[in-house]
Amino acid sequence: MKFGGTSVGDVAAFERVFHIVSRQIERRPVVVVSAMTKVTDALLAAFETAKKGDFAAAYTSLEPHFDRHVEVSRHFIAEESGKTFDTELQLAREELSDLLTRTSRRSLPLSMLKDAIVSYGEQLSSRLLAEVLKANGIAARQVDSRRLIVTDDEFGAAQPIWEETAELVRLELEPAIAAGEVPIMGGFIAANRAGETTTLGRGGSDYSAALVAAALQASELQIWTDVTGVMTCDPRICGEARTIPVLSYEEAAELAYFGAKVLHPKTIKPAVDHSIPVRVCNTFEPNEIGTMVLGDSAEAPNKIKSIAHKKNITILRITSARMLGSYGFMSALFQVFERYRTVIDVISTSEVSVALTLDNTAELDKIVTELGRLGDVEVEPGYGVVCVVGEGLRASTGLASKVFSTIDDVNIALVSHGASSVNLTFVVKEEVVADVIKRLHQALFKKD
Repeated sequence: MKFGGTSVGDVAAFERVFHIVSRQIERRPVVVVSAMTKVTDALLAAFETAKKGDFAAAYTSLEPHFDRHVEVSRHFIAEESGKTFDTELQLAREELSDLLTRTSRRSLPLSMLKDAIVSYGEQLSSRLLAEVLKANGIAARQVDSRRLIVTDDEFGAAQPIWEETAELVRLELEPAIAAGEVPIMGGFIAANRAGETTTLGRGGSDYSAALVAAALQASELQIWTDVTGVMTCDPRICGEARTIPVLSYEEAAELAYFGAKVLHPKTIKPAVDHSIPVRVCNTFEPNEIGTMVLGDSAEAPNKIKSIAHKKNITILRITSARMLGSYGFMSALFQVFERYRTVIDVISTSEVSVALTLDNTAELDKIVTELGRLGDVEVEPGYGVVCVVGEGLRASTGLASKVFSTIDDVNIALVSHGASSVNLTFVVKEEVVADVIKRLHQALFKKD
């Protein structure tokens, strides 16, 4: 059971988590928890302030967040029992003070210090949740994720070393579970082989939970968040969006990649490899049945499961006569993006040109300069990607026609179809994305 930041945001949220966990005690849960909402952002901001040399302001900025932890502790834990968490919090304060001082003096590599600082969100939330559950009669025990999840040295986006992680997870957690304890772990945080704190990057808490689920061969991985599963589209755009009962791993990965933020593709990978179903649940509506993600799912009657989208997309068009009948051109093109660690979303090619989209433009100027050696480059910002997802899309007759005839007055800048069997992706101007999604949802998900 993984609980996101909004699921442990305040006293009421901790109360909900206690009830959800207590109802599934007989299923022998392991709980993975994110930092309390806004705490990770606060720790990152404190790191940036300390980096500029202002240690005092950096540390002071964290006080309101320490107070939020104390408020939850005081509400649930009797004064005598609460001393355990008070001691942990005081220790965290001292360690953070030391780390922020080191950051302001740059006495250690900044990437290492950043991961160490940001890890305290999960360290504190997991310790606090363990104490809250114990105070409410659940035999919970906090387990430090940094002792179980072993990674490489890529601070900020570390990759787990699977065999070592799986062995440590089993050694530590299986005896605790057998003894009737509920292990509580912080997500997102890990350590390299030298014992230095690392973090798993975006979607890291889900990833932690998936790794633990895979190592223990769990019957199910539950992702508890603030929405009821994966929706047919963004409910903020179309009020008629509804929960999808079942998705395949491939559909879920495509949706996540193209903007449906409920699941991150990395999350799914360890579960995919070990055939563990993933259920997306809503902490605020625990009785609602969310989305189940399985290895395979049946095709929907109309083939379409959901419409995802991404905004702030930039199109690059590279035209070169050198492409005609030559090999090695695409390799040279991709090497440019590899050098600047920039991901391409959608790509389409012709005999003499390549069009592709980016949502990360941090290195755009350098990329364009290098691509200029391969051909003429056009840069067009201000687009959005729309991705229609469903099993069997590639093999379906007439679906692409239905999609494009629904929006036949909208200019389509780029289309990708056939690379995946489950998605049809196209690019339109950013200002029409919401209207396109509303019209497609109306046409593709009409009630009988």
